[in-house]
Amino acid sequence: MSAASAGSGPGLLVIVATVIGLGVVAQVLADRFQVPSVLFLILSGVVVGPVGIGFLNPDAFGGALSAIVGLSVAIIVFEGAFHLKLNKLREAPSAQIKLVTVGALVSLLGTAVTVRYALGTGWDLAFLIGALLVATGPTVVTPILSVVAVRDRVGAALETEGIVNDVTAAILAVVMFEVVVLTEDAGFHVNEFVAEFVNKLGTGLFVGIFVAGVIWYMLRKVDLARGNAPQNARLLVLVGALAAYAGADFFAREAGIAAVATAGILLGNADLPYEGKIEEFKGDITLVVLSFVFITLAALLRPGDLLSLGVGGVVVVLAVALLVRPLGVMLSTTGGQFEQAERLFMSFVGPRGIIPASVATLFAFQLQSRGLTAEATTLVGTVFLVILATVVFEGGFARHIAEYLNVIPMRVIIVGGGKVGRALAERLEDRGENVVIIENDETIIETARDAGFTVHKGDGTDTDVLRSAGADNARIVVAATGDDDVNLLVAQLAESKFGVETIIARANNPDNVDAFEDLGVRTIDASMATAWAIDNVIERPALSNWMTELGRTGDVQEIEVTEPDLVGTTIDDLDDELPNGVLIAMVGRDGETQVPNEDFTLQKGDHVTLLGRKEAVRNAIDLCHPTA
Repeated sequence: MSAASAGSGPGLLVIVATVIGLGVVAQVLADRFQVPSVLFLILSGVVVGPVGIGFLNPDAFGGALSAIVGLSVAIIVFEGAFHLKLNKLREAPSAQIKLVTVGALVSLLGTAVTVRYALGTGWDLAFLIGALLVATGPTVVTPILSVVAVRDRVGAALETEGIVNDVTAAILAVVMFEVVVLTEDAGFHVNEFVAEFVNKLGTGLFVGIFVAGVIWYMLRKVDLARGNAPQNARLLVLVGALAAYAGADFFAREAGIAAVATAGILLGNADLPYEGKIEEFKGDITLVVLSFVFITLAALLRPGDLLSLGVGGVVVVLAVALLVRPLGVMLSTTGGQFEQAERLFMSFVGPRGIIPASVATLFAFQLQSRGLTAEATTLVGTVFLVILATVVFEGGFARHIAEYLNVIPMRVIIVGGGKVGRALAERLEDRGENVVIIENDETIIETARDAGFTVHKGDGTDTDVLRSAGADNARIVVAATGDDDVNLLVAQLAESKFGVETIIARANNPDNVDAFEDLGVRTIDASMATAWAIDNVIERPALSNWMTELGRTGDVQEIEVTEPDLVGTTIDDLDDELPNGVLIAMVGRDGETQVPNEDFTLQKGDHVTLLGRKEAVRNAIDLCHPTA
């Protein structure tokens, strides 16, 4: 890792402005193409750096570059720690907990062993690289999940892992950095290491707790000039993060990361006033410092740094992506709630990003200042090689991986989380549908979430809200609110903006049914539905009771026949293959529905209505439509 010699180039002010401008452009491109921004940031740094056009020479910053990167890393780590909500972690399924414990341990050990034998480094440097590469991070995972609409449980697991392991990797890296320094400086002594580590971690914890306490007191107990209170709160938190890093580092070098991680976790779980404004502001600031860190450190990279790793570098990348990561995921999700295809998707989508790159750069500066140039080059070269490979291949091919593994479920969106919406969601989820409820009433949202439903807060008549809830990948949209105007608008948006296959609207006022149907909306008249239900109770009580229990003991499903072996068979032949407890009630073909006799011959595309016991119907669906 080295930089070209300084020369007559653009002034420092021009360089800083250009770097920030490139960072903004990279973020816009990342949002446009829905890929992690780290990819564009690194490419920008390489292009404008000494290897490229030579516009950005890190030597222009002089000896201040290490301090600037350190403060930037403080903001990045604080941001990640601030989003680590302990209550959500406590409520997380066991598989998510295992991902950030068992999975992290497998990643640390597996990567360290690979680096040690593939690159021939010492164990100290191998474990430092392993510690950094524990982190995936929300800044590289979230863009992937916004493109690949996997099931919510998969997305939640990957995001939780990213947030927690960002902080875990930063803390582990501090520990291993001390081992590297002590080993090189005076030989490794366990007692000395333990004493030094306790001193630095203790200093970081103390300063972090102290700073968090001061900020909490200022925000909760002091009048922050009312009109400007949100702005003052944002600035106070930002200054607190920087103060925690600088203060801890003053008392014990390299203790700053532990301090900002501690302060971030405490403040993020402290129920601060203006928390939403603080998070929004911190996110913007983080984008700016990310731009600076990634573009600047990418400019420090030379092709020789990566090529010097040789075949060993390729082995490390392949092992981390194809062996270590899958092993950690498989061990963490054994016997859990995830299907095999979902476990495979999580295994091959674990890009590294923000924390490994920024902390590796910070430590590389410090290693260079101690004369450990070879170790610094290996550290940055290995970390960046893994980042580039995983972001490009795992990020770039995530959708293809998901499609191949068939883990992108078509969603059912229900606008309206009242009793009707929740009752419908319960039945649909029980049948295996991926249901999302859109609701903007806080009380209803809390009720629905307590019942275990996935709820997206917002106005269902807003196109952006529908899109963020997954309307682009929705098979069914149901407008089930108590307001006919809302239901009609939702139905129109679902059809015109998203081209949803099936759109159903609830008509609360019978007089509005014709208006709905004139627009081509499939409409359920609430009054008539109630009348039909009462009539069924009077005239067909047994059938009514059975229909009421539908989805619990019995089921009725209409599916398309897609199994090639069933095309050309008769109903009589199919009856012999169907499990006990299920009947073929109707067959739909070319828009007409009939009750088939035993000689009726099935064709591809026929819609078969299956009626019977719940489990038997599920097995029959797998037989007739195996891709369902």
